Amino acid sequence: MTVFLVLLVVALLGITFWQLSKIFRLSQGKTDSTQVANDSDNQAQGKYMLYFVIAMYAMTIYCFVAYRSYFLPETASEHGKDYDVLMLISVVLIMFVQVITQFLLHFFAFKYRGRKENKATFFADNNLLEAVWTGIPIVTLAGLIIYGLYTWTDIMDVNDEDDPLMIELYAYQFDWRARYAGSDNELGKANVRFIEGVNTLGIDASDSYAMDDVVTNELHLPVGRKVVFKMRSQDVLHSAYMPFFRAQMNVVPGMITEFSYTPIKTTEEMRQTNFMVEKVQTINTIRRKNSKELIAKGEEALEPYEFDYYLLCNKICGVSHYNMQMKIIVESEEDYNKWMAKQKTFKQVVAK
Repeated sequence: MTVFLVLLVVALLGITFWQLSKIFRLSQGKTDSTQVANDSDNQAQGKYMLYFVIAMYAMTIYCFVAYRSYFLPETASEHGKDYDVLMLISVVLIMFVQVITQFLLHFFAFKYRGRKENKATFFADNNLLEAVWTGIPIVTLAGLIIYGLYTWTDIMDVNDEDDPLMIELYAYQFDWRARYAGSDNELGKANVRFIEGVNTLGIDASDSYAMDDVVTNELHLPVGRKVVFKMRSQDVLHSAYMPFFRAQMNVVPGMITEFSYTPIKTTEEMRQTNFMVEKVQTINTIRRKNSKELIAKGEEALEPYEFDYYLLCNKICGVSHYNMQMKIIVESEEDYNKWMAKQKTFKQVVAK
């Protein structure tokens, strides 16, 4: 690396002195015709523009085909299908506009390349063109925004008939905690000023609704039931990101944000999908190769990879941001109730 940096510095110094020598010659009234483009140069540059756009489109097609497994996987939430349709419409519109505009840009660079006999024509304005390239984006963006607002309203529409499960997601550098509302399904009050000893979330011990709250470091969700997340941050700005559930919401210090969704696939069901089977097999193949190298070095082999849902932080919140995650387990209502029955309430924790 040191050698590379030295060579880079030497090359940059060479370029600097070369440019300075050109400036010196120009200051002496000497002209350098080699820097003036001629018809041959313009012809070559016009062709290069066409070659570039063709290569760019070929690379784009290749990336869409070769890396399709890295696109959004099968959704695991009820609203995910609407979200994916909105995403698909946006991508199709963007690619449609991009293909046309980039082609015209490079084609016109070739068609109207500089020639000595050509003369440029100047248009002060064109009302029709202005109306077209202003009106079409306005109508398109308005349609996307209206559809997006409709989708957002549908996602966030929660009523008593849904019997939503109330959970608080508490973020701090660099971990997550989940607080379940307990048997009354009503979260007790909380404030960071109440943080002391075992009360790491600042739950208000004087609030009767808080006594049956349950704090965990693992998120369990019953499949098919609406979940409403209330989110708090202890320190800096975080972002609760659950990609398989198409869910993301900023977790802001000093305020409570909210998001809701209904899980439709258990962890085990997701593990059986074709996408996840292929992904896990690929990851395990890579890990086995690494394991052989570790074994050769006398180190312990890596354990096989198994898929799990995770809650991630999607804001760069500090040095350990990359490791700020919490496992999410989606299971049947029966398994969820069994797990919940084993958890200690806030009252039991503070009574110790």
